[in-house]
Amino acid sequence: MPTASPFETSGATATSSAPQRSQIHANRVPRVLVIRRRYLGDIVLLGSVLRNLRLRWPAAWIAVLTEPAYAGVLRLNPDVDAALTLPRGFAAWLRFIRALRRDGFTHVLDFDNTDKTALITRLTGAGVRATFNRELIPFRHAWIYTDTAQVTNAFYDSHHITATYLALPAAIGVPIDSHEVRLVPRPDDLAWAQKLVARGGNKVLVHPGSRSPFRVWPAERFAAVCDHLQDQLGAQVFLTAGPGEQALVEQIRAKASTHLVVLESPRQVGQLAALLAQFDAFLCHDSGPMHIAAAVGTPVVALFGSQNATIWRPLGPRHTILQTPLPCTCLGADAPTACVRDDSYRSYCVRKLAVDDVFAAVTRTLATGR
Repeated sequence: MPTASPFETSGATATSSAPQRSQIHANRVPRVLVIRRRYLGDIVLLGSVLRNLRLRWPAAWIAVLTEPAYAGVLRLNPDVDAALTLPRGFAAWLRFIRALRRDGFTHVLDFDNTDKTALITRLTGAGVRATFNRELIPFRHAWIYTDTAQVTNAFYDSHHITATYLALPAAIGVPIDSHEVRLVPRPDDLAWAQKLVARGGNKVLVHPGSRSPFRVWPAERFAAVCDHLQDQLGAQVFLTAGPGEQALVEQIRAKASTHLVVLESPRQVGQLAALLAQFDAFLCHDSGPMHIAAAVGTPVVALFGSQNATIWRPLGPRHTILQTPLPCTCLGADAPTACVRDDSYRSYCVRKLAVDDVFAAVTRTLATGR
């Protein structure tokens, strides 16, 4: 019988092959494994799922399995008890499999449904094993799972990604009582960040990097906005970037006519979260740092290209999305290389955003206060 779900009328439904699911491990404290391999923003936004799991089972032991590069963000989430990482090498896999069985998981939520994650799900021996059945995406190893969340493309394209995520705990009967995503920087990281950023006055952090070079707003426009913020508003502007993006920061500083403070790239996600918490506004592209900023409560001005901002916007009421009307018309000869229509990772739509519009958005953010 289909399980009742708050998503049924919106294109996401829950189904179960375990009619006595509520009796599974009824006398045990739940031990829940959430599997999501990557990326940074996706792991941050899992916070909405983790919050509802914690509200449903306050005493549960909740672990999240990711690739090693993304485990650091989980240590900032107060609803996570353990951050597990995918092993590398045969011997490491043997130890990992033994640990899976020893940990005695009762519930597994597999957000990826790959061959590897399906195998991990089965090896846990958990009585409740759930994953997505997305429209037009192959559903792998259906026999492994006791529950599924069926999500249509129409639902996925018209809702924030957290709404899709929350369909999975709903599929195993977890009430959806919160959409909160929250990260809490650690005291030692806050102490480190506070030494870098002077107190008082409006402070703006600019992070110009992106996973795709097509999505990067031109350095000279970032420089112009930074100059306007300092000359016209008296704000202090700082620059930072991720690994491999330092050259972009140096280009912006070279093109600016005012003094910009360049901060060393944080070595860890915890340091980045603490640093973001020091600012009154964060100017960036659609990126993992954008979601971290929103999760620590810093207002965001985000520059989007042709990607779906409905799905990937920063979560919360204090943020501003700047995006030209879609579908985007290609820049033609003004593009550095040829655009690929309908591929947001290979189109230059973000370059249609004007300096004045970005400056106005940051101005409004500063005016409303943190």
